[in-house]
Amino acid sequence: MPWCDGCSRFWTVDAVAADRACPSCGDELPEPGVGEDLTTPWHFKLLVVAVVVYLGWRAVQGVQWLVANL
Repeated sequence: MPWCDGCSRFWTVDAVAADRACPSCGDELPEPGVGEDLTTPWHFKLLVVAVVVYLGWRAVQGVQWLVANL
């Protein structure tokens, strides 16, 4: 998604003309995908770790319940 520094705004690819000019201020926008380093956000990684720990603990509780009730 192209970002315009002059407008401080993201533009959709459909809104940008073929000459890559900003529809609002006319500044040249970068090519899509150039300079974009997409990484996984830290809070998503934290959520995955929390879910794995939670499900692991629930598995331990399930085994304990099976041992106690069978």
